[in-house]
Amino acid sequence: TFQRQLQQSDCQNTLMKKVFDTHMLFLQINQSAAALKHVFAALRLFVGKFPSAFFQGQADLCGSLCYEILKCCNHRSRSTQTEASALLYFFMRKNFEFNKQKSIVRSHLQLIKGVSQLIADAGIGGSRFQHSLAIINNFANGDKQMKNLNFPAEVKDLTKRIRTVLMATAQMKEHEKDPEMLVDLQYSLANSYASTPELRRTWLESMAKIHARNGDLSEAAMCYIHIAALIAEYLKRRGLFSMGWPAFLSITPNIK
Repeated sequence: TFQRQLQQSDCQNTLMKKVFDTHMLFLQINQSAAALKHVFAALRLFVGKFPSAFFQGQADLCGSLCYEILKCCNHRSRSTQTEASALLYFFMRKNFEFNKQKSIVRSHLQLIKGVSQLIADAGIGGSRFQHSLAIINNFANGDKQMKNLNFPAEVKDLTKRIRTVLMATAQMKEHEKDPEMLVDLQYSLANSYASTPELRRTWLESMAKIHARNGDLSEAAMCYIHIAALIAEYLKRRGLFSMGWPAFLSITPNIK
């Protein structure tokens, strides 16, 4: 009924946000497996009808959806895991088609970011989540329409990267009673995403939380200054801020 209004400004509008948030509520509030089946069907329809809401402009809706679906990939119900994995695969495929069969850069970035956040928030990564990753890989291998394109390779690369993050997290779990070692592992993970500022920021925020929890407030502050410098550098390159990271040199020489 409101398709025209929903498609205004390339689907970047307040009505779209409200409709999307309503869909998300069904994933955020506990539902039965039977109800979730219908929620996933509704989301498939929603993504299929309004792809530009997710793959164009701001990445907020894409990020929120990825986070909630990933949470369902760790669900205790096998049928919900399978449905969530199928929706995730469909979502990546739509991203690939929307980008004229070039890449899935946006969903790749938002999924890694979602995994990184979920590790800090809900502690995912066990056999249930690994099972969901295997389902996604099976979809990629069996998709005949995508066989001669680079999409299956991109899906495999993404699941491989997610596993790398999960392995690093498992190491962190071993050292959770050793705050210095734990932060050291977080720091090396943040550094491995030096070329992807959004993910580096996610891990620096996670590091700051651990420092604050341990009462190491100056170290937490250092993480936040690094995040601010990353954003300043990004704004400078966009021509929106004149200083970049040197704006923080008067606070700490570490900012270099």
